[in-house]
Parts: sequence; structure tokens; C-alpha cells
Amino acid sequence: MSTAAHVLVHPSQFPDKVRRDLLDSLRAREVNHKFLYEGVGQTHKWLALHQACSPSRTDPDCAAIYERSFKAAAAHVATGNVHLVGLGCGGGQKDARLLALLGQSGKRISYTPADVSTAMVLVARQAALRVLTADRCFPLVLDLATADDVPGLLTEMTTPGQTRLVTFFGMVPNFEPDLIMPRLAALIRPGDFLLFSANLAPGPDYDEGIQRILPLYDNDLTREWLSGFLLGLGVQTQDGDIRFVIEAPPAAGGLKRVAAYYHFEAAREIHVDGETFSFQAGDTIRLFYSYRHTPALATRLLQRHGLQVVDQWVTKSEEEGVFLASPL
Repeated sequence: MSTAAHVLVHPSQFPDKVRRDLLDSLRAREVNHKFLYEGVGQTHKWLALHQACSPSRTDPDCAAIYERSFKAAAAHVATGNVHLVGLGCGGGQKDARLLALLGQSGKRISYTPADVSTAMVLVARQAALRVLTADRCFPLVLDLATADDVPGLLTEMTTPGQTRLVTFFGMVPNFEPDLIMPRLAALIRPGDFLLFSANLAPGPDYDEGIQRILPLYDNDLTREWLSGFLLGLGVQTQDGDIRFVIEAPPAAGGLKRVAAYYHFEAAREIHVDGETFSFQAGDTIRLFYSYRHTPALATRLLQRHGLQVVDQWVTKSEEEGVFLASPL
């Protein structure tokens, strides 16, 4: 039997669209997060960072709350036929564990690992093949931020009578709330569930909590991952440095985020598709941001978009939370 993988690539990740998105990022001086995960090199850098800094890898209690959330999600799915959709699947380890629990409960399972990175999708597929067969796995490469037809696409991939369980682990913080929440809500039909995680600001003081978690971002591994994007465009290591700040965008409804900006200390020209982008000493480009929630803020955000929290799990450190949601 062939070991080749069949991967569906959505037009949002066709080469011409990706080039336009890259040019738009450079013009706006705000990098689309998807470029941080593109290519095998960036994928490996992110996986190394995730392994070293993610609470799900470094905090045993965090792994425990994910395990409890997986068991609860499997128990909430009443039907015997489940389509697990892993949006922003990353390496797929969490999805693979959830698939195993669903299978152990006697449910017929299928899986769609979805990400902007083909390399990530293939890694997640490989993890899933330990618990299901290749003909039940449907890898999908897409940009959720720009793909407007995802509900219809998933309907075509979901058989009649299947319950859809959508996972969205570690992704909510990296999207503008009013962009991503309507897109997620559109995928959750009556009887379906959304299982997602959010980075939290620990403690009773929101501002102080964000300050406490800043070292999770402000470190060498994160800098190496983020700088890979610019180095790939011809920026030199001596051209500047990456600095992390806490900011409160006016449209974020009170949420604050950690953001990373590259500060140019020398002039540099970047040439892409015949277009030249000139940066002078003192110029900046935003590489990354990550919103920090609290359980109350996450619940309020879901409710604004027609979803309710069915159950939630928060680490003892209060730095990570997992939420199971369904339509109101």
C-alpha cells in the first residue's frame, strides 16, 4: 500500500494568495502569523519552542487538565460517529490523544488536521495514524483568517449524523477576537462542540498577571523562531533586535496582549516579487502578538458570539485554561 499522504490545499494557501499576503504584511509592517510557521525550518523551531516553553509540556498540571477535558468532551458526544476537526493542529499530539479516547469509547472517528503549514499538517497526520487508518484522516491546509467557505467545506467532509468536535488549541490568542470568534461559531452546529484553550493572565490582578507571564515570550527560543521569518527575507542579525511589550488594542474589548516588534538599528531593504520595502534605523515591524484572557473574559467572548461554556478546566498556576463550548 502507498504511504503517500493526500492533502487538500485550500485556495487561501495557494502560492499567489500567500505572496499577496506576504506583500500585505510588509506594507502594513504587521506580519501575518502564518508566515512564522511556513516551511520545515520554521516548523522545527516552533516545535522546539513549544516543547521548552508551553505549559502543556512543562507543567504536569496543565497536561492533566487537557486529559480531563478530553475525557469530558468524549463523554459529551452522544452520537457514535465523530468528526474531529483540529484547527491550527500544530504537531497534533493533543488531537491524537483525544482521538484515542474517542476510539476507546467505541465511537467511529474521522479526523481533519488543519493548519496553514503543510509540514504541521503532515506531522499531525502522522501522530493520528497511531489511532486511526489513513482513509479516515483528511489533512487540510488553509488560512482560517481569510478562508470564508470553511463551514461549507467541512459540511462536505462530514457525513450525515456525525457530530463535529472542533479543537482550537493555543490559537485563540493569536487572532483578533472579533475576527476569529464568528468564524469558529459558524462551524459549531447544534449538537456540535468546540474545545479550545486560552493563555490566561494568572491571579486576581489582570495587569500584574500579564507581567508575570512575560518571560514565557521574552526568551532566546522565541527570538530564534520569530527572527527566522525576517532572516529568510534577507534581514541580517546585526540589523536590529526583537523587543516585547504589553499593549491594549482599542478594539479588543479590554483584552491585553504581549506583542513582539523588530526594531531596526540599521537601514535595510527587502526585495519581494519586484517590490522593495525600505526600513530605516528606528523603524519597527510587528512580528507576533498573543492575547491573554481570564476565564470570565473567555466566557464573555464566547457568549457574544452565540456560544456557551459547558465546562472549563484551569491550571493551578492559572496560566492556561481549556473550555468546552456549545451553541447557546
